[in-house]
Amino acid sequence: MNEYAIVVEDAGQNFSAYVPDLPGCVSTGTSVDEVIAHIQEAIAVHIESLREHGEEVPPPTSRASTVRVA
Repeated sequence: MNEYAIVVEDAGQNFSAYVPDLPGCVSTGTSVDEVIAHIQEAIAVHIESLREHGEEVPPPTSRASTVRVA
């Protein structure tokens, strides 16, 4: 099982998420919990599509963290 980093952004009226290691893999939701559930599904579908088309599945290489700024 792989773990991919995701980026969740507040888009004003909803939330969006993308996967840096899987270009084109994006999703939206009305809450953070919903967008995380949706991006998890999107990742599975994205990887399945890559495999069906004989394309390489990029390994997870990105990392995410937060930093405090004064």
